[in-house]
Amino acid sequence: MMILVDGVPIYAATGGRPFDPARPAVIFLHGAGMDHTAFGLQSRWFAWHGWSVLAVDLPGHGRSEGTPIGSIAGLAAWVERLMAAAGVEKAALVGHSMGAAIALEAAARLGGRATQLALLGVAAAMPVHPELMAAAESDPARAYKMMTGWSLAHGARTGGNPTPGLWMSGGTLALLAANARGTLAKDFAACSAWTTGKAAAAAVKCPATIIMGALDVMTPPRSALEIAELIPAARRVTLPATGHMMMYEAPDATLDALIASLGRA
Repeated sequence: MMILVDGVPIYAATGGRPFDPARPAVIFLHGAGMDHTAFGLQSRWFAWHGWSVLAVDLPGHGRSEGTPIGSIAGLAAWVERLMAAAGVEKAALVGHSMGAAIALEAAARLGGRATQLALLGVAAAMPVHPELMAAAESDPARAYKMMTGWSLAHGARTGGNPTPGLWMSGGTLALLAANARGTLAKDFAACSAWTTGKAAAAAVKCPATIIMGALDVMTPPRSALEIAELIPAARRVTLPATGHMMMYEAPDATLDALIASLGRA
């Protein structure tokens, strides 16, 4: 479905069911350079088990128009305007990587309007390696290869796709390349400039789950635990033999962790 946010058409997948703002809502927020398809399996399950789902393409990503918003704080404020445009008063927030930073900041802003929070591949800060940043700005194809290599655990890079016949690295490369040139660089700049993760975590009031990949080198579990320790009673889940792209590498285990966190509406 398309939603006008700030006068800009924004695409949100609804998991194959019509969006109904009267039902409990969950918003899925993708990572840098990606789109709503990152949560394909997970968003569809929740849509068919009592939730109204918005798996959004952030501005300037995927099917959404506009230009990328250049800061995590700006994107968190945008989530609040997205909710207003969709007629949603309260929502659970699920975010991965950059999307986890957005979800964390949005939950802090929303207070009681954030009902639950699930953060995948999160860290208290997300500085981008200078070489990766430079590649994103001047040689995006190289950046896509670097990001894919660092995001996937070894098994996923060597034929470990849960669906036989599909190439996980190729799928990640294609997803990153689908966005306009410069999108990944803008997202990286927003991540690198983000410094308020710990303060946002301390302000979260809703139940939260931190989902970590045991082999994640981009947001290692030790970094995610810095966030978990600041959110009261945050639940912690570690997925074994899994890297940063847990929704692709371990889709069923990721879904199980989200079900245990959010449950059926």
